[in-house]
Amino acid sequence: METETTRQNVHLAALALLLALLACSGLRPYDRLTWLLEVAPILLALPILILTYRRFRFSDLCYALIFVHALILMLGGAYTYARVPLGFWVERWFSLPRNPYDKLGHLFQGLVPALVAREVLIRGQHVRGRRMLGFLVICIALAISAAYELVEWLSALSLGQGADEFLGTQGDPWDTQTDMAAALVGSVLALAVFSRFQDRQIRRQTRELLPGSGPA
Repeated sequence: METETTRQNVHLAALALLLALLACSGLRPYDRLTWLLEVAPILLALPILILTYRRFRFSDLCYALIFVHALILMLGGAYTYARVPLGFWVERWFSLPRNPYDKLGHLFQGLVPALVAREVLIRGQHVRGRRMLGFLVICIALAISAAYELVEWLSALSLGQGADEFLGTQGDPWDTQTDMAAALVGSVLALAVFSRFQDRQIRRQTRELLPGSGPA
């Protein structure tokens, strides 16, 4: 179908742009190891999304937010989260005690996995009932956030001070807790703001693929 072909072309262009931006972010990062650690989720997720594209194609909403999340990770990797200029601007505007850019990253760390998990659960018909669906989506997002904090802890143990830029705590003793709180807020926002729009996209995509292609 023409609509489906157009969508695939847009996805391909977005992938090419994302790879180009990823390469640019790694040209002169503040710290090479920190850049690699920060963009690791992109390096892990992209091959999975590409390999499963024909068998399980996500909604445009999911792909768009995954793209934005990748940009946040790349910017944090290039500058380190504690040094991203946008965070300094927000810090000055709101008279905050620290650069808050990493909280944006953790907000999306809850928001994006929540929508991805929600779509998998809905389309796979793994859950019945919207309340249980919402509960499981938030649990999955928090589990991913907790796993990431464990990765940061293991990095600190193995790299010592070399992991300081990756951790980006900026002297905040409650950084781990506020990171997970930001992810929780992101997952709740995903459900509150995007659920209906995501449902419409899932229904439309299913209708478009039924005539010829089979399930996404």
